[in-house]
Amino acid sequence: MACSAVTLSLATIAAVVAVACLAIGFGTDNWYEIRVNRTFIRKILEGNEIALKEMEEDMRYFDRDEGLFRICFPDKKPLNVKTYISPVQTECVNIDYFIPENEISDTFSDTRWTRLHMARSVIGLYITAFFLIFLSFFTGVAGCWKRSHGNVVATGILELLVSLIAAGAMGLWHGVNYFDYQKLQDKMSYFEWPDILKQPGQTKYYYGWSYILAWIGVGMNLISAILFLCGARCLRKEKKIEQAKNMQYLMPVYPDKRQPYGYGYGYPGPYYQYGYGY
Repeated sequence: MACSAVTLSLATIAAVVAVACLAIGFGTDNWYEIRVNRTFIRKILEGNEIALKEMEEDMRYFDRDEGLFRICFPDKKPLNVKTYISPVQTECVNIDYFIPENEISDTFSDTRWTRLHMARSVIGLYITAFFLIFLSFFTGVAGCWKRSHGNVVATGILELLVSLIAAGAMGLWHGVNYFDYQKLQDKMSYFEWPDILKQPGQTKYYYGWSYILAWIGVGMNLISAILFLCGARCLRKEKKIEQAKNMQYLMPVYPDKRQPYGYGYGYPGPYYQYGYGY
């Protein structure tokens, strides 16, 4: 079996898996899972009606799954918080990217603005990655159909760019997370959380399956890019071999001039070549 056929088939499979992982990770909400020990906290706050009321209304006291677009509550939802049903049937609220800007964003510090721009850039980079995937689909189909070395190379380069851009988006997402929990000190950050939630064991954090799928998509895109570039190399090598085979049928056959003219039967042509003495 041809090297290019095997390599391009594997590259296509890897690309399809990568697109599926990136799309599912991008659209779902289990990037960062936060779990709160509400039972223990309720026992500590027992008798403090104000604190117990706040516990039922403040989303920081509830288990939640954070994605790129939504914050969802897998079990209970806070009172007086307007939610809607997500595609996976969980109660969610939208993450505000402040587009357009409003009176709340006017009070942001420079550090908060940096965090907001990073969060917006995560979405922008993913949209750019999906656009490049769309382009790579056409170059890949053309390259495999026409066995075009240039189109296959272009597909590999596009897949490599997708991998780099998606990895950059993941890095920015980690930067947003770092700002939220380590650098910011305003009312919207971890710095202003109630002390009871900061106690060891009361709030736990996990990277969710959406986050893992997104990284798998990045890795599969990189593998796909390498396979496409290898397939292009195999394709060029096979074309050279094929051209070499065809050239032997196109080479002209010249008469052997070392043969004496007296034996002219080896040279078809006019009568004077046959040595009959005319």
